[in-house]
Amino acid sequence: MHTRRWVTYAKLITLFCFLVGALMLTWQAAAQNSESTNVAASDKSALVLTTEGAIGPATKDYVERGLRTAREQGSEVMIVALDTPGGLVDTTRDMIREMLNADIPVAMYVSPSGARAASAGTYLLYGSHVAAMAPATHLGSATPVQMGGGGLPGTGEGGDTEPTEDSESKESENGADTQQSDGSSAMERKVLEDAVSFIRSLAERHGRNADWAEDAVRNAVNLTASGALENNVIDIVASDIDGLLTHMDGMTVVMERGERTLNTTDLRIERFDPDWRTEVLSLITNPNVAYFLMIIGFYGLIFELSSPGSLFPGTIGVISLLLALFAFQVLPINYAGLALILVGLALMVGEALMPSFGVLGVGGIAAFVLGSVMLMDAEYLAISLPMIGGVALVSGGLILWTLTRFMTLRRRPAHTGAEQLEGAYAKVLEDFDDEGHVRLHGERWNATTNAPVKKGDEVKVLRLEGLTLYVTPP
Repeated sequence: MHTRRWVTYAKLITLFCFLVGALMLTWQAAAQNSESTNVAASDKSALVLTTEGAIGPATKDYVERGLRTAREQGSEVMIVALDTPGGLVDTTRDMIREMLNADIPVAMYVSPSGARAASAGTYLLYGSHVAAMAPATHLGSATPVQMGGGGLPGTGEGGDTEPTEDSESKESENGADTQQSDGSSAMERKVLEDAVSFIRSLAERHGRNADWAEDAVRNAVNLTASGALENNVIDIVASDIDGLLTHMDGMTVVMERGERTLNTTDLRIERFDPDWRTEVLSLITNPNVAYFLMIIGFYGLIFELSSPGSLFPGTIGVISLLLALFAFQVLPINYAGLALILVGLALMVGEALMPSFGVLGVGGIAAFVLGSVMLMDAEYLAISLPMIGGVALVSGGLILWTLTRFMTLRRRPAHTGAEQLEGAYAKVLEDFDDEGHVRLHGERWNATTNAPVKKGDEVKVLRLEGLTLYVTPP
């Protein structure tokens, strides 16, 4: 009866979630249709997007949907207000490929004042049809960071080759304060040269300063907005969107199918702000959230398997684990780190279910911490060390509690079985000198004594052999 009630509750919750999701999708579709109808009857517009934070899968999805919306609305130009410290290389390349093949000009606009287009942001600026910045902004530091703890290309960390004596002596003679950025390992050099070729090709396509772009990749140099304009790195410095549209008017940009002259006078500004889908995707693909979802999913399934019929741990565990797997699919994870985490969790669960006096537990915590550190070490996407430490401490506390509980139980007297009878007191049912009967725990037992006993006496049980108690007077 109890299980049936929980099943009913689970069905009701599932139905409620399905209805809420259906209503949200219907509302969004109706809103999009309404916007499309209103725009179709109005003048052309400029679609403005806003991106903040690291470039990741959520940013890519947001920009791609923005391009589709701009195409459906017949926008003259799409403007992306950019403020980013960097992001994923693959995601950045995908976004640039979408821009280069778009039939609507895309303007990357580093704003508001105080914003930056560092690392991946520099590539996005060079890949856009119009590169613009607000005053008091900067760009640069476009050196790629290698996964797997290898460090920056050119730092010599994790390399498989060593610098030659000629290069060392040359650096010494020039008095260089830092190592040359051509890298100390073959892999780092390949990553670096690929990035240089990529950004130079973007600069040549749009007629921008390719030499400075290469310098930004090799030596991580930076430029302010005014310096970028003077060095032909960007096209426009504008204080706001209206000023940007004014400067863009009459510009000729290179599109996939040839050149195009922009007509941005009297454009209506349409905002395409991040919606709930972008927010949810950003939340799920946050490395710390994805990591925590994986932990919840794993323990939820363990609790469900150890106590079948609970439903809630299993339901929450499956949903959390699926969300974590989705996040890991789009994030640059280290599979060796993921394997270590799973092994560590399995060992810690094994310690709780089958105590090994700390052997499995300590090994599990060590594997878990190492795997967590290795899981995601890309720039701006590393898992928070305090979170790793917190989860490890909680797991360690549970293991310590399990060991303490186990040792306490070992010191307690037995409550069942033959061991529980030893030392117990029985009542003699009749007089006997050698063999007779006693009552113990409400049961009649055969008994053998080493001294005469009388009816009603209490005797102490020495041991049990078969179905016979060996007793002695106290």
